[in-house]
Amino acid sequence: MWISSFFVCDVFRQIWNGLTLPVDISALLFLRLHCFLSGVGVLSTDRMTWRPQYHSSKYRHVFGKPASKENCYDGVPITQSVHDNHLCAVNPRFIAVITECAGGGAFLVLSINHTGKVNPHHPKVSGHRGNVLDIKWNPFNDFRIASCSEDTTVKVWDIPDIEALRIITVPWKELQGHSRRVSLIEWHPTANNIIFSAGYDYQVLVWKLDVPEQVIKNPVRCISVHSDVVLSMSFNTDGSRLATSCKDKKIRVIDPRSGVLLQESDSKTHKASKVLFLGNLHMLLSTGNSLYNHRQIALWDLKKDLSQSSYSEDLDGSSGVLFPFYDPDTHMLYIAGKGDGNIRYYEISSEKPYVHYLTEYRSPVPQKGIGVMPKRGLDVCSCEIFRFYKLVTAKSLIEPVSMIVPRRSDSYQEDIYPLTAANRAALTADEWISGRDKGPEMVSLRPGSELDSSAEHSHDPDCLDGPRASPDEDRSSTSHISNGELDSAPETEQEIRQLFYKQQEEIRRLKEQLLQKDTQIKQLELEIRNQRNSRDTL
Repeated sequence: MWISSFFVCDVFRQIWNGLTLPVDISALLFLRLHCFLSGVGVLSTDRMTWRPQYHSSKYRHVFGKPASKENCYDGVPITQSVHDNHLCAVNPRFIAVITECAGGGAFLVLSINHTGKVNPHHPKVSGHRGNVLDIKWNPFNDFRIASCSEDTTVKVWDIPDIEALRIITVPWKELQGHSRRVSLIEWHPTANNIIFSAGYDYQVLVWKLDVPEQVIKNPVRCISVHSDVVLSMSFNTDGSRLATSCKDKKIRVIDPRSGVLLQESDSKTHKASKVLFLGNLHMLLSTGNSLYNHRQIALWDLKKDLSQSSYSEDLDGSSGVLFPFYDPDTHMLYIAGKGDGNIRYYEISSEKPYVHYLTEYRSPVPQKGIGVMPKRGLDVCSCEIFRFYKLVTAKSLIEPVSMIVPRRSDSYQEDIYPLTAANRAALTADEWISGRDKGPEMVSLRPGSELDSSAEHSHDPDCLDGPRASPDEDRSSTSHISNGELDSAPETEQEIRQLFYKQQEEIRRLKEQLLQKDTQIKQLELEIRNQRNSRDTL
């Protein structure tokens, strides 16, 4: 039996009126009252068990840290489009933003290190005849990006190693198959050169890019199960299922290879706007509106019928679209609203109540769109577990916001950085089309691990795993490090980074050895003391 506010007021009223209570009852009441007001938990009178009010989590105290002014991107002409997309795409090398452009559609590509004031005449990628509505980086190639537009086409672009010195107008591939504007694109999470597009013709088209033609007019598959415009698309971990939300407020789960509709929601109490697969939990998370037009999140169990959600929660009465982001490594869910300044975050579990509210990042500056850095681009030395890029239209500003787990140690925290998806495809396009499903390739974020070398080899567009350097090149690129000593000064940024990571790892290893030696010394001192005491007694 939990204490209620009415019960607390009644206790106060009795004490104020001078009524006396038995000592044991009054002590219990005051203890329960103190627990209620402090918000840390309450005691149950039946069994006197302690029941914490908050969910115990290592991410309980995660906080958002906005970048300083000099580390933001200032003077970016962010698009005025009212389309409900992220309008921004980020990878460890570049940040791309849809911009205002007269006479067609364009987007801006900046180096991730190009912070500060942006040149107003910076070259753009402007090959579309209509407004650009969505952009997405290839998860396996940091130099390739796809865009879709009101001109009914999808175009795939190759970005040069350094920032573009001229306007890019010729795409690597052009996809023509939609009859109306194309509003969404999504890369397959494990198969190389497979991309999905959704348009205002209610069609979802599946494209294979590794073909000799520069203009592709025949998609691999046409999925025609929607009765209205598709608002969002999301894949499960191995890409064997595709979830979509539609303007008819329904959620659909589809086999992306065959286009067969597997499940469809028919809820009268939740009008879905965005949908997201929650990793391997066999659950969907949707954001939308309740029956009374409150902004709402809902959880759907794929093992059951989608006629009723397993969990739902009303957030507020605002009108902006809610963008959900899920981190399968930490099981954290982030909710960012269009036009909001705050970002809420939760922890997801496979057992009831499923969704555990943690806290929120607050800011007076509203975001029009938002981008997310992949895990392999985070700063693990500062315990950063997520990074947003907020588009602030009023200030023509892109503001990075890092989500950080507070830790005292500056060494690598393995418990908050499990193996994560690498930038290598697990399947070729032909393997996926033939019927194979495979989970993503995994990699460690530990400094100096395989991640550093794989990131350098993601530029080759025709190689699944990227080019491999010759043994002589490998030896020359690491010749400055030998047995932890510096033989020659590092010349490239990658060599400096590798040397820094190795030094950090060496410092951590020496600290652990020192701690072990201290423990052994204390044990030996204790044994000597015991032997002396036993000798004195004899």
